[in-house]
Amino acid sequence: MTDHVPGSRPHVRGVLVTGVDAPVGEWLARSLLADPDIGHIIAVAPHAERIALPQSSRLTFLPVELNKERRVHDLLFGPVRELGVEVVIHAATAGTAIHDSRTAHALNVEATRSLLALCERHPTIRRFVLRSFAEVYQIEADLPVLIAEDHPLNLLPGAPQFVRDRVEADLQACVRMGLSQLQIQVLRTAEVLAPGTGSQLFDYLASPVCFRPMGYDPMLNLLSLSDITRALHASVRATEQGVFNIPGFDTLPLSLAIRKWGRAGIAVPNALMAPLYRWRTKLWGNDFRYGMNRRRFHYSGVLDGRRARAVFGYAPENGVEWPAG
Repeated sequence: MTDHVPGSRPHVRGVLVTGVDAPVGEWLARSLLADPDIGHIIAVAPHAERIALPQSSRLTFLPVELNKERRVHDLLFGPVRELGVEVVIHAATAGTAIHDSRTAHALNVEATRSLLALCERHPTIRRFVLRSFAEVYQIEADLPVLIAEDHPLNLLPGAPQFVRDRVEADLQACVRMGLSQLQIQVLRTAEVLAPGTGSQLFDYLASPVCFRPMGYDPMLNLLSLSDITRALHASVRATEQGVFNIPGFDTLPLSLAIRKWGRAGIAVPNALMAPLYRWRTKLWGNDFRYGMNRRRFHYSGVLDGRRARAVFGYAPENGVEWPAG
C-alpha cells in the first residue's frame, strides 16, 4: 500500500467487502464509506433487494453469488482490478445453524478457498481479512478460560456442520500465511449479540423462559456491532498478518445475561436441556441448538484480545444494548 500524503490519493485505494446483506457487512461498509482515506468500496452480496446502503460515488454494490467461482473470478479481475482494490474483507457466511447443507458448506468453505486462491494471484489485492469466529475454539473443563490465539481448535469429528465449516474456513486462511505475497489476517470474533448475525445466544434469549443446566453458570464474552465494525475497519491498515482474537466489552455469567435480556432463567437437570430445546425447535422453528452450545453452557471461555490491541489498537469500547439494563 502507498504511504498517505496530504493532498495525494487516499491511503487505501479500495476495499472489497463481502456479506453486506447481513448486519456486520452492512455496518462495515458504512464505516468504510465514512472514512475519507479510503478511495472506493465494493460491496458484495447475492441479492440487491436485501441491501440498505446509502448512495455514493465511492460505493459500488455488485450482486455476486460467492459460491459460483466464475462469478467471483469476473468480479476480481473486472471491477476490483479496474478500481485498484487493495484489501478484501470476507465477512460472508451462512449465518444460521439451520443451514446444515451442501449449499452452506459451499458458501462457508468453498467460497473462502476460491476467493483466497484468486486473491493470491491478483495484481492489486495486497491483504485478505477473514472474519472468523470464537466458535472455532475448543471449550473444555481442563482448558484455559482465557483463550489466546494458540488455544486448541474444535476439531472433534462429532462437531456440527455450523462449527466444522467455520473451523475449516479459518484453517484454510491460516495455512496460506507466509506461502504467498498476500498478507492474510484472521479475526476470530466473539459472538455478536444482535439480530441477523447468526448468534445462537440471541435466538436462545428470544424465549420468555431460558433454561440453563443446573449447577453451571459459565462466563460469556459478547461483542457489539459497533465494536466488530471498529475491529474490521482497523484491520484495513494493520501492518502485520496473523490470527487476532476480537473480544467484546461484556463479560458476564449466563444467568446475568438472561436477566439483563429481561428473561426468566430456570436451572434444570442437564439431561433435560437437549429434549426441551428439541421441542422448542419443533414447535417454533427456532435456530438455537443446545447440542452445539452444550460445552459453553457448562464451561467458561473468554477471548484474550491483547494481540489485537498491540498490533492494530483494537480494544472493546461499546457494550451490548441490554433490553433490561
